Amino acid sequence: MIGLYTWTTPNGRKVSIALEELGLPYTAHAVDIGKGEQFAPAFLAISPNNRIPAIADHETGTALMESGAILMYLADKTGKLLPPSGEPRARVIEWLMWQMGGFGPMLGQAHHFLRNSPTASEYASKRYADEAQRLYGVLDRRLAGRDFVAGDYSIADIAIWPWAARFEWHRADLAQFPNVRRWYMQIAQRPAVQRGYQVPKDVGAIPLPAAG
Repeated sequence: MIGLYTWTTPNGRKVSIALEELGLPYTAHAVDIGKGEQFAPAFLAISPNNRIPAIADHETGTALMESGAILMYLADKTGKLLPPSGEPRARVIEWLMWQMGGFGPMLGQAHHFLRNSPTASEYASKRYADEAQRLYGVLDRRLAGRDFVAGDYSIADIAIWPWAARFEWHRADLAQFPNVRRWYMQIAQRPAVQRGYQVPKDVGAIPLPAAG
């Protein structure tokens, strides 16, 4: 059994979706970051950086923080969603790192300046809006002629998709990124994704782009 410590954020959903896809038994523990629960000593013992998600694998005694590291650990534990070696493995890790280094943190800044603090800084709002558009463009070009970002469906897709699920927060019109839209809709229809999206609590339906 794996203990998952998480909240209703893109990074949290990466791990709950992966656990559902991999069929691993787990118990979800809500860590309400709006109430500061990420600073509780018990949680800090698992996640010293006081960030969700984190896991405690009670089978192995391993505790891990950082969503990318957790995804790789779970994939290697099961032998699924990450090739074992060679270029196929490197390609999945490449796009996982792209998400960790760009598509996550830059879109997080877009959230802040476009949605949460729209009047704080005109410069910052434009900077992160432009960067969000650029990153969606990178993803769209990568998905041209491909079903998934790195060969078969993998932890790279699982890492990127929950951030794309906030496309409205980024002011990204997926009609302008047709390959992203196709990929996004395909993944949104997966039962494991639908289940994982609602962990640790139901926050409503997965956002879907306008028809057409």
